[in-house]
Parts: sequence; structure tokens; C-alpha cells
Amino acid sequence: MRVVAKFGGTSLGSGDRINRAADSIASAVEGGHEIAVVASAMGSTTDDLLDDITFETDEADRAEIVSMGERTSVRMLKAALASRGVNAVFVEPGKDEWPIITDEYGEVDVEETRRRARDLAADLDGVVPVVTGFLAETHDGSVTTLGRGGSDTTAVMLGKYMDADEVVIVTDVEGVMTGDPSVVEGARNVGEISVDELRNLSFRGAEVVAPSALSYKDDRMGVRVVHYQHGDLLTGGTSIEGEFENLVDMREEPLACVTIAGRAIRNRPGILSDLSTPLAEQGINLDAVASGMDSVTFYVDVGAAEETEAILHEAVIEDDSLSSVTLEGDFAVIRVTGGELPNQSGIIQEVIAPVAEQNIAIHDVITSATSVAVFVPWADRERTLETIQETF
Repeated sequence: MRVVAKFGGTSLGSGDRINRAADSIASAVEGGHEIAVVASAMGSTTDDLLDDITFETDEADRAEIVSMGERTSVRMLKAALASRGVNAVFVEPGKDEWPIITDEYGEVDVEETRRRARDLAADLDGVVPVVTGFLAETHDGSVTTLGRGGSDTTAVMLGKYMDADEVVIVTDVEGVMTGDPSVVEGARNVGEISVDELRNLSFRGAEVVAPSALSYKDDRMGVRVVHYQHGDLLTGGTSIEGEFENLVDMREEPLACVTIAGRAIRNRPGILSDLSTPLAEQGINLDAVASGMDSVTFYVDVGAAEETEAILHEAVIEDDSLSSVTLEGDFAVIRVTGGELPNQSGIIQEVIAPVAEQNIAIHDVITSATSVAVFVPWADRERTLETIQETF
């Protein structure tokens, strides 16, 4: 197998952990696998360096300063591998072998990076490159950075362009967990998770794999997260499946909009459960839910609309803080999904502005970490779909 292994700051946080990392790499090489390594700065080095920049400095100098963490890590890991008889070289910005190139705007130059990554892959037979994570280089040789979580991005990007079979993210968690083990009891490892699921979790606070990295994953290449104490790069942890696809999709059947109003409804603990549980008990599926300070809106199949209204009306009768329920329809929903949506500033405006320019009334917009859903009158569905497709 051809594997890109990324070691996070915690997994390189001490001499003992560097030894453990070197042992796992050496074992994989001894097993006949081609290994490229991406190394983060040891422990909290990058944050410490940033905290110490208490003076005015330009971005070029700042990037050079914070790069020292990764530059130190690759030298230490290379030396640890050499002591085990592994032919390793460290690769950092400024070296001829350096692969990740950005343009003057800080965007990755895909063609040049792909070319250089393939050159690096061509030399993997018997040689382990230890690459600084997080860093990049402009065409004129200036050091730049890939942002928070940039080492993950380095690893998955290189894995893609080096035609790796798998990228292994070595970190301080047992892969993806069912919950934060420091908060909830009984949290266990999830053996497999999709990129869409993980992307949503990542943008909502889960610190497993940087969201920017996942956009480089394709369906051919595996990505796996393992704990640094596991000791085996080739097994265990959580496997991340699938790839992001930019899609514009329209629901084939119309939806009805059922809204229940009440005073300060958002401040009512358990209100969503109280309202949705009776619907679930009757087998009514909720396509989407939107809430405001004084209302909750449920989007349901048109065929279930009147039953939904009747059930919610019972809640209004029983609860003095609820005022009224209303039914409206028919609506179409067009969803734009894609892995890069959260990184695109102004993405919601890009979706809805062309629709508004066509004088189509937008009834609602609901967003998540990976999608934007636009609700419009059913009669305007085809025009809306065509307009959004032209944009994306």
C-alpha cells in the first residue's frame, strides 16, 4: 500500500511519542509499504509561538516564525527514523522537493502541487519523506500557511495527488467517538463514518479532522483516524467513507408548511420534542424544521399536512403559551450540497440572489454545514432549479 501518515502535535508531543511514531512508520516500511509522513509541530508549539508574537509583524515574518514548529518536528522524526535504519528525508519549504505551492492570493496552485506531489511519490521506493504540515510556499519562495488544521489538509491533499491508497490521521482520540469521552460516559469508537456526517460534526465543534482537509478526499482513497498509542498505521480507528459532491437537487414531491406560534417559544426547554413526538408517533416524516423566537415551522409531505395541523392544534389547545397553528402549501425545496460550501463566504447570497432576480418569492432558507435548502412555491420549482443550476 501507499500510505500518507499524518502525526498531530499531541502524537509528537515528547521524545517518547516521537519514538512511538517512528516505530509505527518503521514497521510499515518493513512490511513493504510506501510511506510518506506529514508532521505537525510538537505539542502546542504553534500556539505558543503565536502567543509570543506580541509585536507588530507582517504576514511573511509571522509565517516564517510559526513554521519553526513543523521544521523542528520533521528533523526530530527524520532522525528517529534514521536510528531505526529507515532511509528518511525531511521536506520543508525552500527544498527542491517541496510540493505544496500557492498563488499570490494564498490559493493552492493545483496543477503545480499535483506535479510536485507526483515527483515526490516517484521517489517513495525505499525513501520516507517527512513533510512539514500546515505550511506552503508561493512561486517566489515565500512561506505561507494553510490555516488552522492545515496539517490535516496537507496530508489529505498529498494523499490525493500522490495517488495514495490511504491517509492515516494519527491523533489523540480513538478515531471518531459517539460523544466527547470527557463529557459523556460510555463513549465508544465509531468504526465507519461518511465525509458528510464528519463534515457536519467538524463544523459544529468536533475536533477530529479539519473540515478543509475533507474536501480533498475522493472516493478512491481511504482516510482513517487512529490513536497515537495504537502503534499500527494500517489497522484500527475510524474509516471515513465517500467523497463530497457538489449537487443541486430538487425534491420530487411538494411539501406543506405547518407553523405553530407561541410566546417566546425558543426559550421553552423541550418544545421541539413536545411538538414533534406526536407527529413521529403517527408516522409523519419531517423533511425540515425551522424555528424562530415565537414560532416553529415543520415541512411535511402534502398528504400528511392536514393530519399534522390537527395534531399540532391539539398542542395549542392544551398549552396556554401556544397561540395558533396554520397550514400553507404547496412548496418545493431545492438543495445545494457540497463539501466546500462552509468555506465560501457569501455562499447563501450566491444561492438566493439569482432566484430573487427572477422575481421568485423565497419562502424559506435553511442551512447546515454542508447544504443550503431553498423553499419556493411549487409552481416556481423548475425555474428555481434551472436558475440555481446555472449558478453552480
